[in-house]
Amino acid sequence: MKKDIKIIGSGFSSLAAACYLAQQGNKVTVYEKNDTIGGRARQLKKEGFTFDIGPTWYWMPDVFERFFADFGKKPSDYYELIKLSPAYQVYFGIDDFVTIADNLPEIITTFESIEKGSGAKLNSFMNEAQSNYNIAIKDLVYRPGVSPLELITVETAMKVNQFFGNISKDIRKRFKNKKLVQILEFPVLFLGAKPSDTPSFYSFMNFADFGLGTWHPKNGMYSVILAMEQLAIELGVSIHTNSTIDKIMVTNGKATGLVVNEEEHYADVILSGADYHHSETLLDVKYRAYSEKYWESRVFAPSSLLFYVGFDKKIENVEHHSLFFDVDFDLHARDIYDNPKWPKNPLFYASFPSKTDENSAPKGKEAAIFLIPLAPGLEDTNDLREQYFDKILVRLEKLTQQNLKNNIIFKESFCVNDFIKDYNSYKGNAYGMANTLLQTAFLRPKLKSKKVKSLYFTGQLTVPGPGVPPALISGKLVADLIKKNS
Repeated sequence: MKKDIKIIGSGFSSLAAACYLAQQGNKVTVYEKNDTIGGRARQLKKEGFTFDIGPTWYWMPDVFERFFADFGKKPSDYYELIKLSPAYQVYFGIDDFVTIADNLPEIITTFESIEKGSGAKLNSFMNEAQSNYNIAIKDLVYRPGVSPLELITVETAMKVNQFFGNISKDIRKRFKNKKLVQILEFPVLFLGAKPSDTPSFYSFMNFADFGLGTWHPKNGMYSVILAMEQLAIELGVSIHTNSTIDKIMVTNGKATGLVVNEEEHYADVILSGADYHHSETLLDVKYRAYSEKYWESRVFAPSSLLFYVGFDKKIENVEHHSLFFDVDFDLHARDIYDNPKWPKNPLFYASFPSKTDENSAPKGKEAAIFLIPLAPGLEDTNDLREQYFDKILVRLEKLTQQNLKNNIIFKESFCVNDFIKDYNSYKGNAYGMANTLLQTAFLRPKLKSKKVKSLYFTGQLTVPGPGVPPALISGKLVADLIKKNS
């Protein structure tokens, strides 16, 4: 039966769910509090420069293909994909960097040149990672997280150690060179937890990295949001921006509508793709499934300090994606997870989209995005932002052996306070809840409210977890669950 479904938020998971629910024949309306759609994946345009405000990595292209194929479409119907070659570069010091190629054979050769015997070990590790990828991405993550039985498949039962081991130990028992260890631990940071707290099973992220490669959608990740918006509209979805949700209305234990900009809008089903913790604050206390104590006890993925910078010249000795691991990885991790504070010497990531995409910056100029991972909930002031920008700029200049300070046209920043203000993000986290062993699959907050009928959730705080591909999958899972329960 056709239902009137109202959706909170317009990020990847909300738009994915909207498409699937409209395809089922429902009347679907999306409400976004900001003036543009996209949630964390919005866009900044300034003085001829274009920046992705949020995600900048396009991994797991098969997940995007599967999403569009569900509607008889292909990504290429909406946007152009460019495979990055090289995929990225990792700096460890002056004239000390490792370039990651766009194919596994070359990466194996690079590893072997750094540590004798590591090429064969990497090949073996990648075979295991690919096996985990096939189990996870083709099967497990497409399960709705409602039962422990979802984890009991023949494949996973044979690999119990894949859940109770951890990525850090697995990598360190194979590789001794510190640089190789850090390169292999890097992909799981997308899952929001320390490698030592991330189950071995998640090595599938290494296959996503080395096996499937790193891509760039022309005009940035926002082109994927625009593609999903176009698809949603083609399917009959209505999308409203500047629409703040004041309350989720509940009558006799059933969600009956939303108060949007102080006006009541009734519905048969409510789905929130906004921050899960914030979404529950839109309910009366008695209808909230998770207490403040529960949220306090969870391991959250980091927040971030981000800078969007326009330079009046091309920057040398960097790739589109460049990682700066010239400081102590473990010390920075402890400042995020163990003793939350601003790191003395932060690792940082830089994206220079104009290296690949001419539309990112005016001719002869460079667009740069810098990201420093931080513990959520930290004090966030303009003075701290400036202090940390100076730290990373000095290191960038030193490591790449060029002067850049006087070539800055402008810079914008985004940090903890902005994640809270723009996204109602719990403690200003950037990626959601970390995928630790006790926060995996059925142990994550549920897609379906345990206390309110016809109320559902999607996105990075529920299954399958943080990241853009998981967000698309989360939208599909919740749409299937709504269909099943209707």
